[in-house]
Amino acid sequence: MGKAVWKPGTVLYPVPVVMVSCGTEEKGNIITVAWTGTINSDPAMTYVSIRPSRHSFELIQNSGEFVINLVNKDLAYACDFCGVKSGRDMDKFKELNLTAKKGEKVDAPIIYESPVNIECKVKEIIPLGTHHMFLAEVVSVSVSDEYLDETGKFHFNDTEPVCYSHGAYFTLGKQLGTFGYSVKKPKKAKKKK
Repeated sequence: MGKAVWKPGTVLYPVPVVMVSCGTEEKGNIITVAWTGTINSDPAMTYVSIRPSRHSFELIQNSGEFVINLVNKDLAYACDFCGVKSGRDMDKFKELNLTAKKGEKVDAPIIYESPVNIECKVKEIIPLGTHHMFLAEVVSVSVSDEYLDETGKFHFNDTEPVCYSHGAYFTLGKQLGTFGYSVKKPKKAKKKK
């Protein structure tokens, strides 16, 4: 086996694909973003990277707020649509029959149909070249109660989350293990009396 060497590029795939809502409940917008992730756990922090030419860029820059709405199988079509159509030309919430609801801690709307809504307040904007990174603190998280069990545990995989890889959307596949399974000691069989 050999290795082909490519020029530097963005080849870290798959990545989460999310719908970022911004603006207000009355005049909101949605942009599809694949450049996002967790950057700190305490305080909880995340980021989205957006091109300055995008309509949502100015909305987020002016308000200092946005919501990351996780995408599931049911939202895949809307997610793609929001990535190829501009909010300058239409109300994407109305066009896609999505429900805009004011966030708990931000004025930006959540997408009510999303199974997880992550409300964010911008701490810093970092110009990087083609994109600017909005570093943000997570100030509230809402989850759809249909995925909670009787103990209050959220069953994330039951939402059928979607990821993005090389221009295509995918659901998650078969579980291969759990965190720490590579070092877990095998259980000893109980002795019969």
